[in-house]
Amino acid sequence: MNRRNFLSLTGTLTGGLLILPDFLHAFGNQTQLIQGNSSVVFIQLNGGNDGLNTFIPFENELYYNLRPKIAISKNEVISKNKSMAFHPALKGFATMQQNGHLSVIQNVGYPEPNRSHFRSQEIWQTASASDQYINEGWLGRYLDLQCVEHAPTAGINLDNIDNLALKGVEPNFITVKDPNRFKSKSETENIQLSDNPQLDFVRKIANSVTEGADEIQKALNQSKTEINYPKTQLGKNLEWIARLVKGNLNSKVYYTSQNGYDTHDNQLAIHSNKLTELNDAIFSFYTELKQANLLQNVTIVIFSEFGRRVKDNGNGTDHGTAAPMFIIGGNNKGTIIGKNPNLSNLDNGDLIFETDFRSVYATILEQKLQFDYTKIGIKNQILNGLF
Repeated sequence: MNRRNFLSLTGTLTGGLLILPDFLHAFGNQTQLIQGNSSVVFIQLNGGNDGLNTFIPFENELYYNLRPKIAISKNEVISKNKSMAFHPALKGFATMQQNGHLSVIQNVGYPEPNRSHFRSQEIWQTASASDQYINEGWLGRYLDLQCVEHAPTAGINLDNIDNLALKGVEPNFITVKDPNRFKSKSETENIQLSDNPQLDFVRKIANSVTEGADEIQKALNQSKTEINYPKTQLGKNLEWIARLVKGNLNSKVYYTSQNGYDTHDNQLAIHSNKLTELNDAIFSFYTELKQANLLQNVTIVIFSEFGRRVKDNGNGTDHGTAAPMFIIGGNNKGTIIGKNPNLSNLDNGDLIFETDFRSVYATILEQKLQFDYTKIGIKNQILNGLF
């Protein structure tokens, strides 16, 4: 059974509510994770977010010369800081930055960048080199070493497909589409086997998740939503994550994504809509964590698999390389790390990366999750001044 068919069959069997990693595992008793109450929430912007139109070098005339059709005007940008400013849709980001709760890491990328969506996402999700292929994700490797025994809710992926970043030797994460409809043990324990071994394989996986389902329901029963979230998929996913954090699920890693950033055409309208969705969902999540006095315990990491090319293509932008990452909460220092994008020194029309994304990972693992990042094969040095 190949991966695509497996995921399709699993989604069908569980009503589209749950997808597990591609393992058959006899779940033992769940062991609560690691000391400490810090957790990290990753938000992946799929398609290649245009960083130059997100965090804008509005005082650099080259920005306007190279993007005559899609540049954001100086009169529209908001929260000007060190010759940079946010897209007008990111009013919540501006507020978080002014509150000292948002850091921007400029020009994040990696050597020998790959402009394929699938391959670049794989590189980010496994923390591999451009010419290296790894079967397990960087967070999956972390959870394998950090969980003393199998822990089905060590990582939570809010999505309708699983995520390579969380895949390890042990299935220490689960992917959930709608936690409120997550099947409990009493609903799944009587699944009957058939004469079809492939179907039985999937049924056993569906049955084995009952332990995680009970933990999730317990967390949901101990929490409630205190503010209004936008009625978008990302808004719903972050609302669920807030409920699980507030309900003391004790997961160390949460992961979700937002699609739609491949802006080859009609970029101004599409990008504005996507950034509005992102801003409104993130700011609601931030506000709820802040009101619950949990913001210091939760670090939000926003990234995309690559940026866009510096020069526009007329109505949009094509696949590029480096772009900013955004870090919110977690007692970050609320600064801009790195130099402003250098638009006069490009590599074949693309920004030259300044910070390797694996340095960001190393910093998060060491300073927020108290983990030796070298144990999962990351050799990059940590960033100074982030936390």
